[in-house]
Amino acid sequence: MPNVVIDFLAGRSIEQKREMAKRVTQAIVETLNCPPEAVQIVMHEISTDQIANGGVLRCDNSK
Repeated sequence: MPNVVIDFLAGRSIEQKREMAKRVTQAIVETLNCPPEAVQIVMHEISTDQIANGGVLRCDNSK
């Protein structure tokens, strides 16, 4: 069973997540020749105070 973990910044709509799940699943089905039911996708939404670039929190970039 292919297992995909996707981390992204919070704020995406449920429609965007549905479409992403659909497209990622289809890509895996086509490349790994497995049934869609075998593909599991776990999404982790990360808030901007939980990620830093260059030692600066993302939430502080706008200040």
